[in-house]
Amino acid sequence: MSQALFRQSVPVFIRMLSNLKSMLAKAKTYAQDKKVDESVLLQARLFPDMFPLVRQVQIAGDFAKGAGARLAGVEVPKYEDNETSFDELIARLARTIDFLSGLKAEQFEGCAERVITLPFRPDQPMKGEVYLIDFAIPNFYFHVTTAYALLRHNGLAIGKQDFVGEI
Repeated sequence: MSQALFRQSVPVFIRMLSNLKSMLAKAKTYAQDKKVDESVLLQARLFPDMFPLVRQVQIAGDFAKGAGARLAGVEVPKYEDNETSFDELIARLARTIDFLSGLKAEQFEGCAERVITLPFRPDQPMKGEVYLIDFAIPNFYFHVTTAYALLRHNGLAIGKQDFVGEI
């Protein structure tokens, strides 16, 4: 089971964050070509009560590194949420990908039964399998998808292949 949870998480997170990183690079070029200030795209929202693009990207990475770390039984890396450019967001995703790439399947031994307690949900501990499948993965995909939708909504010529990536 632990090997399966590793395969269902770390490689998937790396792939999707790499795809998101590529989309952000395209967005940077798009902003330059169209002479649009990056902050306009970075602060774009689908609706006023939703987080802007910059926060969607930060949270997607946070779910990936948080899940990987918690399931591997290592400390979750802490990043400041202070990115103000596409280059800074791309660098943040690269750091997250590097962290995830350093995790090994052996570290996930017993993670399905490991109790995960989140700092913002201390009264709702979950076993590792439930945490990954019912909480971390859905939240991760929500924020990656929302980032994609924000970029697409604001005119970036991206499609499903950009989201899914190479198979």
